[in-house]
Amino acid sequence: MTIYALSSGAGVSGVAIIRISGIGTKEIIQRLIKDELPPPRMAILKKISKISTSELIDEGLLLWFPGPESYTGEDMAELHVHGSIAVIRSILDQLSNLENCRVAEPGEFTKIAFQNGKINLLKAESISDLISAETEIQRQQALKIMSGRSSDKFNSLREMLLKILSNVEAKIDFPEEDLPDDIIKNIKIDSEKIRKEIEKILDDQKVGERIREGFKIAIIGPTNAGKSSLLNHLSKRDVAIVSEIAGTTRDVIEAHLNLDGYPVVISDTAGIRESKDEIEKKGIKLALKRAEDADLNIIVIEPESVNFTGFLNDLVSEKSIIVINKIDLGYKNINHQIEKFNPIFLSIKNETNLDELINRIKDKLKNKFVSSNETLITRERHRQSLEACVQNLKNFEEKNSKEDFDKAAEDLRLATRHLGMIVGKVDVEEILGSIFSDFCIGK
Repeated sequence: MTIYALSSGAGVSGVAIIRISGIGTKEIIQRLIKDELPPPRMAILKKISKISTSELIDEGLLLWFPGPESYTGEDMAELHVHGSIAVIRSILDQLSNLENCRVAEPGEFTKIAFQNGKINLLKAESISDLISAETEIQRQQALKIMSGRSSDKFNSLREMLLKILSNVEAKIDFPEEDLPDDIIKNIKIDSEKIRKEIEKILDDQKVGERIREGFKIAIIGPTNAGKSSLLNHLSKRDVAIVSEIAGTTRDVIEAHLNLDGYPVVISDTAGIRESKDEIEKKGIKLALKRAEDADLNIIVIEPESVNFTGFLNDLVSEKSIIVINKIDLGYKNINHQIEKFNPIFLSIKNETNLDELINRIKDKLKNKFVSSNETLITRERHRQSLEACVQNLKNFEEKNSKEDFDKAAEDLRLATRHLGMIVGKVDVEEILGSIFSDFCIGK
């Protein structure tokens, strides 16, 4: 099967790139250009015509990449043509009418590259992250993963586990033979060393995931305190509906922001109050859950609603900033116990002290994107695999100390498998779909 897709962005552009990969690529290109293929990896200007009528479609650059020396490892070609909708549609129509030629699924080119051994899973994911990067720090992290340091680290740890496993299996297969004392001793030392190294990688405060997904900020508080207005101001656009009617926001509304280079996801949540409305009660439940999961909570209240009983008392913590809004209406009679929480007094309506809030948020961000670890965890699946690996290693150490070598070996195999799943060294078909479905079509 041969696949094709528009690899550049949709819409009108100066140049559009159409990518073709698979066993029929060579024949397809020859039929489109009515000529022999150019030398590999050399851009040549060619006339591109309709296959059946030879009517000219466009004139553009052709790049030919014979397999296995291509991105996918298969025969592959790229057509760089004028980016008009008519040109793109005409070429794609020609390809769609060919036998055994179909539109690529999201991420399918990269998936084929992985299956053909051109890249590992970590690099595939970092390619997706680079395409999706919105801030400088996200771009740098994606390139760091693409460089292969994390892959090399996980592969090295996996090789060390395989070496330990071979020694354990030797003890099982030849019980009558005495293995050298230093080998028996090293099994214990090396497994503990690997476990502690993985635990150190896991102790990263989730910096890699925070960079990739964004620092999570939840705006919470009672109804009509100005939460939606604050979201709109920070987003510099009308993301949420603002109304004097209490309970307007029912669901969680998100906005992705670039705050001085830091990726931030800000959520406006339902106003928290006693309610008999079932839909509003569900919104309040979502708000409290979002506050629990957030990296930072901005608690927005107004002078009349400063009450440290109930939800407000539960939400005030090290990861919260208290904002007293609507100071333009006066706040002389405010409850003074609020002052111990170092609140920010502002008026969103008059844009008073909003800079102070933004600076306070930046201070909270500064140390949240710094890690001393060279090996970064950027996805939850990596973390789950490493945690499972650590648990299996603990089980191995316990059974190995009791000389229950058969069961200990199985724990070691599982630990090795979980490490291999990160880079794709084992059968990981069950997770490929979820990984590559996040890609755009044409990559």
